[in-house]
Amino acid sequence: MKIFVFGSSLTSSYWNGAATYYRGIIRNLHALDYNVTFYEPDAYGRQQNRDLLEDPEWARVVVYAGEGSEGVERALDDARDADVVIKASGVGVFDELLEREVIARREPHQLAIFWDVDAPATLDRMRHDPLDPFRPLVPKYDLVFTYGGGDPVIRAYEREFGARECIPIYNALDPTTHHPVAPKPRFDADLSFLGNRLPDREARVEEFFLRAASLLPDSRCLLGGSGWDDKPLPSSVRYIGHVFTGDHNAFNCTPRAVLNVSRDSMASNGWSPATRVFEAAGAAACIITDAWEGIDYFLEPNSEILVARDGAEVADHVRTLDARRACKIGEAAMRRVLAEHTYAHRAQQVDSILNGVAAAAPAAEALIHA
Repeated sequence: MKIFVFGSSLTSSYWNGAATYYRGIIRNLHALDYNVTFYEPDAYGRQQNRDLLEDPEWARVVVYAGEGSEGVERALDDARDADVVIKASGVGVFDELLEREVIARREPHQLAIFWDVDAPATLDRMRHDPLDPFRPLVPKYDLVFTYGGGDPVIRAYEREFGARECIPIYNALDPTTHHPVAPKPRFDADLSFLGNRLPDREARVEEFFLRAASLLPDSRCLLGGSGWDDKPLPSSVRYIGHVFTGDHNAFNCTPRAVLNVSRDSMASNGWSPATRVFEAAGAAACIITDAWEGIDYFLEPNSEILVARDGAEVADHVRTLDARRACKIGEAAMRRVLAEHTYAHRAQQVDSILNGVAAAAPAAEALIHA
């Protein structure tokens, strides 16, 4: 089966948190004999900051110009050969054009899927703008996939906006890329946090990480990610800037605890674990996370992950967490995600859905003409 995907970037994780998600699912779909082409724009400096320097063997990558529509028009024409055409959210350029034209140019044999990698933000945008051009397109897609959200997101897509069917395909672990490694001294800390500075997460980072760090003046706290250069930081925090994907395992393995901080919309909707939760669990890190509904579907609080309602509780966890307990929690988290939450599991879910829809289509056509 041929799948064509329009997404932000498969080759670069630079200002592109979805890269790991795309890679894990597509790599494992390839293992199930899917032929995947991924179209990504040359935009936001991602091609200049690639962490996949060579195109992967498990996907064909087509990079088109981020300015001028000629490249994206050629990509849309090329996609006519696909069995499944996927428009992912947040490409960053030509989003409206792609969402419209994937439907307008769909061939009779094709499935059209909208894959929302930030469903809370998309839903919030459509709720606040009755003229949002994507609203009338939602019912025209055969399926809406989301990488998080649970029942609140499913209900919103199906009941509020008329999606035919909305199915979460959650983040997961790719154990071939995220796993335990030897620690690196430059990542040594009592508490670390990795995340780019984003408007809808900054206040929560201030509460859960920076306030916790201010309450831990004698601890070593480590901050990684882009955009924090001019942010006032407590004296216990050391800032190291962007951390490339190749260093994520060491960043997760080395500190005593790794902090996860959800974005506002993800926390309010629940059921939306960040990709880095699974990356850290795959490296057997002891994770402390902000509280959100649905955590226990993925990891068991207190035994596989620690949960905090505010920065003070983060600080309390760090104060009382010794190395032995941290190791025990991290190893339990790794066992759980390897058993239930790998991208092989997610690819099998997608495969089952696509084959079910493909099998149902001829039967429905036969009923129509009976």
